[in-house]
Amino acid sequence: GPAIVADYRGLSVADITAIRRNLRQQGITYRVVKNRLARIAAREAGRDELMALLDGPTGLALGGADEVALARAFLDAIRPYRIVVVRGGVIGNRSFDSAAVTRLASLPPREVLLAQLAGAFASPLAGLASVLTAPLRNLGYALQQLAAQKAEQA
Repeated sequence: GPAIVADYRGLSVADITAIRRNLRQQGITYRVVKNRLARIAAREAGRDELMALLDGPTGLALGGADEVALARAFLDAIRPYRIVVVRGGVIGNRSFDSAAVTRLASLPPREVLLAQLAGAFASPLAGLASVLTAPLRNLGYALQQLAAQKAEQA
């Protein structure tokens, strides 16, 4: 699943506990990890893309409904603690830098994106239907005008 890696240097145990509690309410696990052990686990799990992010004091946020929800919840949880530095994240087999994590958090929720996509598909179809029915409407209008002219002449 997706993961976000951050440097927690300078946080107190109480701060880390508050972040952990906040994230747990949203179904996200936050763990402080030893880099050596995390590297071994990442290697054995075939998650080599995580290796470059494991340097210095490391906290991992894992889980969430989806990648966007994880990024948004994590950034919201650490916002009061300006000293936390997001190193990056991993989605699938790709790693991302901290700027990409921030951009990910700014995306609308998955349901909204799907609705926007559906709307994007529906809009051209409605336009096509309008274009296809326009000649019939115009023909009907022309016939009405012709009938009106004939009625005036008679």
